[in-house]
Amino acid sequence: MTAALVTGIGGQDGTYLAERLVAEGLEVHALVLEADGHPDHCPDEVVLHTGDLADVEATRRLVADIAPREVYNLAAISSVAQSWDEPDRTSLVNGHAAVALMESARRVGDVRLVQASSAEIFGEAHESPQDEETPLAPVNPYGAAKAYAHLAARVFRQRDLHASSLVLYNHESPRRPTRFVTRKITRGVAAIARGEADELVLGNLDARRDWGWAPDYVDAMVRAARADQPADYVVATGTAHSVRDFVAAAFAAAGIADWEPLVRQDAAFFRPADPAELVGDATRAREELGWAPTVGFEEIVRRMVAADL
Repeated sequence: MTAALVTGIGGQDGTYLAERLVAEGLEVHALVLEADGHPDHCPDEVVLHTGDLADVEATRRLVADIAPREVYNLAAISSVAQSWDEPDRTSLVNGHAAVALMESARRVGDVRLVQASSAEIFGEAHESPQDEETPLAPVNPYGAAKAYAHLAARVFRQRDLHASSLVLYNHESPRRPTRFVTRKITRGVAAIARGEADELVLGNLDARRDWGWAPDYVDAMVRAARADQPADYVVATGTAHSVRDFVAAAFAAAGIADWEPLVRQDAAFFRPADPAELVGDATRAREELGWAPTVGFEEIVRRMVAADL
Protein backbone atom coordinates (compact mmCIF):
# COMPACT_ATOMS: atom_id res chain seq x y z
CA MET A 1 0.00 0.00 0.00
CA THR A 2 1.29 3.47 -0.93
CA ALA A 3 2.19 5.53 2.12
CA ALA A 4 1.77 9.28 2.52
CA LEU A 5 3.01 11.59 5.28
CA VAL A 6 1.12 14.76 6.17
CA THR A 7 2.52 17.38 8.53
CA GLY A 8 0.22 20.03 9.96
CA ILE A 9 -2.65 17.55 10.17
CA GLY A 10 -4.41 19.76 12.72
CA GLY A 11 -5.25 22.54 10.24
CA GLN A 12 -8.20 22.71 7.89
CA ASP A 13 -6.10 21.62 4.90
CA GLY A 14 -4.61 18.70 6.81
CA THR A 15 -7.91 17.08 7.66
CA TYR A 16 -9.39 17.61 4.20
CA LEU A 17 -6.22 16.13 2.70
CA ALA A 18 -6.23 13.17 5.08
CA GLU A 19 -9.85 12.40 4.20
CA ARG A 20 -8.98 12.52 0.50
CA LEU A 21 -5.93 10.25 0.79
CA VAL A 22 -7.69 7.72 3.05
CA ALA A 23 -10.60 7.55 0.59
CA GLU A 24 -8.10 6.80 -2.18
CA GLY A 25 -6.75 3.85 -0.20
CA LEU A 26 -3.40 5.28 0.85
CA GLU A 27 -1.74 4.43 4.15
CA VAL A 28 -1.74 7.88 5.72
CA HIS A 29 0.68 8.93 8.46
CA ALA A 30 0.59 12.32 10.14
CA LEU A 31 2.85 14.30 12.42
CA VAL A 32 0.94 15.92 15.27
CA LEU A 33 1.98 18.05 18.21
CA GLU A 34 1.38 16.30 21.52
CA ALA A 35 -0.67 19.24 22.79
CA ASP A 36 -3.08 18.91 19.85
CA GLY A 37 -4.13 15.34 20.63
CA HIS A 38 -6.36 13.74 17.98
CA PRO A 39 -7.31 16.58 15.62
CA ASP A 40 -10.97 17.24 14.94
CA HIS A 41 -12.17 15.77 11.62
CA CYS A 42 -9.06 13.57 11.32
CA PRO A 43 -10.05 10.10 10.03
CA ASP A 44 -9.46 7.24 12.46
CA GLU A 45 -7.47 5.41 9.79
CA VAL A 46 -4.67 7.98 9.94
CA VAL A 47 -1.61 6.80 11.89
CA LEU A 48 -0.67 9.69 14.17
CA HIS A 49 2.94 10.27 15.21
CA THR A 50 3.51 12.69 18.08
CA GLY A 51 6.38 15.06 17.40
CA ASP A 52 7.49 18.49 16.27
CA LEU A 53 8.62 19.26 12.73
CA ALA A 54 11.28 21.50 14.25
CA ASP A 55 12.89 18.42 15.85
CA VAL A 56 14.85 17.69 12.71
CA GLU A 57 16.52 14.43 13.73
CA ALA A 58 13.33 12.85 15.10
CA THR A 59 11.41 13.88 11.97
CA ARG A 60 14.20 12.51 9.77
CA ARG A 61 13.99 9.13 11.51
CA LEU A 62 10.22 9.12 11.07
CA VAL A 63 10.46 9.83 7.35
CA ALA A 64 13.05 7.07 6.96
CA ASP A 65 10.86 4.58 8.86
CA ILE A 66 7.69 5.34 6.91
CA ALA A 67 9.42 5.71 3.52
CA PRO A 68 6.41 7.54 2.10
CA ARG A 69 5.73 7.97 -1.58
CA GLU A 70 4.07 11.34 -1.00
CA VAL A 71 4.91 14.01 1.60
CA TYR A 72 2.71 17.05 2.18
CA ASN A 73 4.29 19.72 4.37
CA LEU A 74 1.45 21.79 5.78
CA ALA A 75 2.98 22.36 9.22
CA ALA A 76 3.60 26.00 10.01
CA ILE A 77 3.08 28.90 12.32
CA SER A 78 0.08 29.76 10.18
CA SER A 79 -1.02 33.10 11.58
CA VAL A 80 0.66 36.28 10.36
CA ALA A 81 -0.23 37.96 13.64
CA GLN A 82 1.41 35.13 15.58
CA SER A 83 4.50 35.40 13.42
CA TRP A 84 4.99 38.97 14.64
CA ASP A 85 4.78 37.72 18.23
CA GLU A 86 7.08 34.72 17.61
CA PRO A 87 9.37 35.59 14.68
CA ASP A 88 12.15 33.25 15.85
CA ARG A 89 9.93 30.17 16.10
CA THR A 90 8.24 31.12 12.84
CA SER A 91 11.58 31.14 11.03
CA LEU A 92 12.43 27.77 12.60
CA VAL A 93 9.18 25.97 11.77
CA ASN A 94 8.17 27.62 8.50
CA GLY A 95 11.69 27.90 7.11
CA HIS A 96 14.44 25.72 8.57
CA ALA A 97 12.26 22.73 9.46
CA ALA A 98 10.61 22.73 6.02
CA VAL A 99 14.01 22.64 4.32
CA ALA A 100 15.14 19.84 6.64
CA LEU A 101 12.04 17.84 5.66
CA MET A 102 12.98 18.24 2.00
CA GLU A 103 16.43 16.83 2.76
CA SER A 104 14.86 13.94 4.67
CA ALA A 105 12.66 13.14 1.68
CA ARG A 106 15.62 13.36 -0.68
CA ARG A 107 17.56 10.86 1.41
CA VAL A 108 14.70 8.35 1.30
CA GLY A 109 14.45 8.67 -2.47
CA ASP A 110 11.51 8.33 -4.88
CA VAL A 111 9.44 10.76 -2.80
CA ARG A 112 7.10 13.42 -4.12
CA LEU A 113 6.95 16.40 -1.78
CA VAL A 114 4.49 19.28 -1.76
CA GLN A 115 5.46 22.41 0.15
CA ALA A 116 2.54 24.61 1.20
CA SER A 117 3.70 28.12 0.44
CA SER A 118 1.70 31.34 0.73
CA ALA A 119 0.79 34.49 -1.16
CA GLU A 120 2.42 36.34 1.73
CA ILE A 121 5.79 35.64 0.04
CA PHE A 122 4.86 38.37 -2.47
CA GLY A 123 4.11 40.99 0.20
CA GLU A 124 3.68 44.41 -1.37
CA ALA A 125 3.75 43.08 -4.90
CA HIS A 126 4.36 45.62 -7.65
CA GLU A 127 2.17 43.71 -10.08
CA SER A 128 -1.33 42.33 -9.89
CA PRO A 129 -2.29 39.58 -10.29
CA GLN A 130 0.80 37.71 -9.12
CA ASP A 131 2.13 34.57 -10.78
CA GLU A 132 5.09 32.22 -10.37
CA GLU A 133 7.52 34.80 -11.77
CA THR A 134 6.48 37.65 -9.45
CA PRO A 135 9.47 38.78 -7.33
CA LEU A 136 9.33 37.77 -3.69
CA ALA A 137 8.94 40.73 -1.31
CA PRO A 138 7.52 39.55 2.04
CA VAL A 139 6.56 42.18 4.62
CA ASN A 140 6.15 40.00 7.73
CA PRO A 141 8.03 37.15 9.48
CA TYR A 142 5.54 34.57 8.21
CA GLY A 143 6.04 35.55 4.59
CA ALA A 144 9.83 35.73 4.96
CA ALA A 145 10.07 32.22 6.40
CA LYS A 146 7.70 30.83 3.75
CA ALA A 147 9.80 32.51 1.05
CA TYR A 148 12.90 30.66 2.26
CA ALA A 149 11.14 27.29 2.04
CA HIS A 150 9.63 28.21 -1.33
CA LEU A 151 13.04 29.00 -2.79
CA ALA A 152 14.50 25.85 -1.24
CA ALA A 153 11.99 23.70 -3.15
CA ARG A 154 13.47 25.07 -6.37
CA VAL A 155 16.96 24.23 -5.13
CA PHE A 156 16.00 20.68 -4.18
CA ARG A 157 14.54 20.07 -7.63
CA GLN A 158 18.12 20.46 -8.86
CA ARG A 159 19.01 17.52 -6.59
CA ASP A 160 16.32 15.34 -8.20
CA LEU A 161 13.69 15.71 -5.48
CA HIS A 162 10.17 15.88 -6.91
CA ALA A 163 9.37 19.00 -4.86
CA SER A 164 6.54 21.33 -5.79
CA SER A 165 5.85 24.56 -3.92
CA LEU A 166 2.23 25.68 -4.05
CA VAL A 167 1.69 29.38 -3.47
CA LEU A 168 -1.67 29.12 -1.76
CA TYR A 169 -3.78 32.24 -1.62
CA ASN A 170 -6.32 32.65 1.19
CA HIS A 171 -8.65 29.69 1.37
CA GLU A 172 -11.44 29.07 3.82
CA SER A 173 -13.88 26.52 5.19
CA PRO A 174 -15.93 25.91 8.33
CA ARG A 175 -12.83 24.16 9.71
CA ARG A 176 -10.81 27.39 9.68
CA PRO A 177 -9.56 28.07 13.26
CA THR A 178 -11.24 30.94 15.06
CA ARG A 179 -7.99 32.93 15.35
CA PHE A 180 -8.27 33.77 11.63
CA VAL A 181 -10.23 36.88 10.72
CA THR A 182 -12.57 35.09 8.31
CA ARG A 183 -13.76 32.63 10.94
CA LYS A 184 -13.87 35.43 13.51
CA ILE A 185 -16.26 37.19 11.15
CA THR A 186 -18.56 34.25 10.45
CA ARG A 187 -18.62 33.17 14.08
CA GLY A 188 -19.25 36.73 15.24
CA VAL A 189 -22.05 37.26 12.73
CA ALA A 190 -23.66 34.01 13.84
CA ALA A 191 -23.50 35.17 17.47
CA ILE A 192 -25.15 38.48 16.55
CA ALA A 193 -27.84 36.68 14.56
CA ARG A 194 -28.61 34.52 17.60
CA GLY A 195 -28.76 37.56 19.88
CA GLU A 196 -25.63 36.51 21.79
CA ALA A 197 -23.49 39.51 20.80
CA ASP A 198 -24.04 43.18 19.99
CA GLU A 199 -21.11 43.98 17.72
CA LEU A 200 -18.23 42.62 15.67
CA VAL A 201 -14.82 44.19 16.34
CA LEU A 202 -12.28 44.03 13.51
CA GLY A 203 -9.13 45.67 12.20
CA ASN A 204 -8.47 46.77 8.62
CA LEU A 205 -11.62 46.37 6.51
CA ASP A 206 -9.93 47.59 3.31
CA ALA A 207 -7.33 44.81 2.92
CA ARG A 208 -8.13 42.79 -0.19
CA ARG A 209 -7.51 39.09 -0.58
CA ASP A 210 -8.14 36.30 -3.07
CA TRP A 211 -10.35 33.83 -1.17
CA GLY A 212 -10.97 30.25 -2.29
CA TRP A 213 -12.46 27.01 -0.94
CA ALA A 214 -10.01 24.91 1.11
CA PRO A 215 -10.88 21.48 -0.40
CA ASP A 216 -10.20 22.94 -3.85
CA TYR A 217 -6.70 23.90 -2.72
CA VAL A 218 -6.12 20.43 -1.30
CA ASP A 219 -7.04 19.06 -4.72
CA ALA A 220 -4.27 21.21 -6.22
CA MET A 221 -1.78 19.73 -3.75
CA VAL A 222 -2.62 16.17 -4.75
CA ARG A 223 -2.47 17.02 -8.43
CA ALA A 224 0.97 18.60 -7.95
CA ALA A 225 2.29 15.58 -6.07
CA ARG A 226 1.26 13.30 -8.92
CA ALA A 227 2.29 15.50 -11.83
CA ASP A 228 4.99 14.19 -14.14
CA GLN A 229 7.28 17.11 -13.35
CA PRO A 230 7.55 19.20 -10.16
CA ALA A 231 7.13 22.97 -10.32
CA ASP A 232 5.97 26.06 -8.47
CA TYR A 233 2.23 26.74 -8.76
CA VAL A 234 0.11 29.71 -7.78
CA VAL A 235 -3.24 28.42 -6.49
CA ALA A 236 -5.86 31.16 -6.48
CA THR A 237 -9.25 32.18 -7.85
CA GLY A 238 -7.99 35.31 -9.61
CA THR A 239 -10.58 37.55 -7.92
CA ALA A 240 -9.95 39.79 -4.91
CA HIS A 241 -12.47 40.91 -2.30
CA SER A 242 -12.03 43.22 0.67
CA VAL A 243 -12.53 42.25 4.29
CA ARG A 244 -15.52 44.59 4.12
CA ASP A 245 -16.94 42.47 1.28
CA PHE A 246 -16.48 39.37 3.42
CA VAL A 247 -18.30 41.00 6.33
CA ALA A 248 -21.17 42.11 4.10
CA ALA A 249 -21.51 38.63 2.61
CA ALA A 250 -21.50 37.06 6.06
CA PHE A 251 -24.28 39.32 7.37
CA ALA A 252 -26.26 38.72 4.16
CA ALA A 253 -25.95 34.98 4.70
CA ALA A 254 -27.36 35.47 8.20
CA GLY A 255 -30.25 37.57 6.88
CA ILE A 256 -29.02 40.89 8.31
CA ALA A 257 -29.13 43.78 5.82
CA ASP A 258 -28.22 46.81 7.96
CA TRP A 259 -24.90 45.54 9.27
CA GLU A 260 -22.59 48.57 9.36
CA PRO A 261 -23.76 49.82 12.82
CA LEU A 262 -22.89 46.36 14.15
CA VAL A 263 -19.20 46.53 13.15
CA ARG A 264 -16.51 48.50 14.95
CA GLN A 265 -12.87 48.91 13.89
CA ASP A 266 -10.17 48.76 16.54
CA ALA A 267 -6.57 49.82 15.87
CA ALA A 268 -5.39 46.98 18.12
CA PHE A 269 -6.29 44.53 15.36
CA PHE A 270 -4.33 46.26 12.61
CA ARG A 271 -1.10 44.50 11.58
CA PRO A 272 2.27 46.31 11.68
CA ALA A 273 2.53 45.75 7.92
CA ASP A 274 -0.23 44.39 5.73
CA PRO A 275 -0.22 43.98 1.93
CA ALA A 276 -3.01 46.07 0.42
CA GLU A 277 -4.08 43.50 -2.18
CA LEU A 278 -3.05 39.96 -3.02
CA VAL A 279 -4.67 38.26 -6.01
CA GLY A 280 -3.23 35.32 -7.91
CA ASP A 281 -2.97 34.16 -11.50
CA ALA A 282 -3.37 30.36 -11.48
CA THR A 283 -2.89 29.89 -15.24
CA ARG A 284 -0.03 27.39 -14.79
CA ALA A 285 -2.05 25.25 -12.36
CA ARG A 286 -4.99 25.29 -14.74
CA GLU A 287 -2.91 24.37 -17.80
CA GLU A 288 -0.45 21.90 -16.28
CA LEU A 289 -2.49 20.33 -13.47
CA GLY A 290 -5.99 20.67 -14.90
CA TRP A 291 -6.99 22.45 -11.69
CA ALA A 292 -9.78 24.97 -11.25
CA PRO A 293 -11.70 26.40 -8.28
CA THR A 294 -15.22 25.03 -7.90
CA VAL A 295 -16.82 27.21 -5.18
CA GLY A 296 -17.39 30.96 -5.47
CA PHE A 297 -16.79 33.66 -2.87
CA GLU A 298 -20.38 34.20 -1.68
CA GLU A 299 -21.00 30.46 -1.41
CA ILE A 300 -17.83 29.98 0.67
CA VAL A 301 -18.97 32.65 3.10
CA ARG A 302 -22.51 31.24 3.17
CA ARG A 303 -21.23 27.76 4.05
CA MET A 304 -19.07 29.12 6.86
CA VAL A 305 -21.89 31.19 8.35
CA ALA A 306 -24.31 28.26 8.06
CA ALA A 307 -21.87 26.03 9.96
CA ASP A 308 -21.40 28.64 12.70
CA LEU A 309 -25.15 29.14 13.00
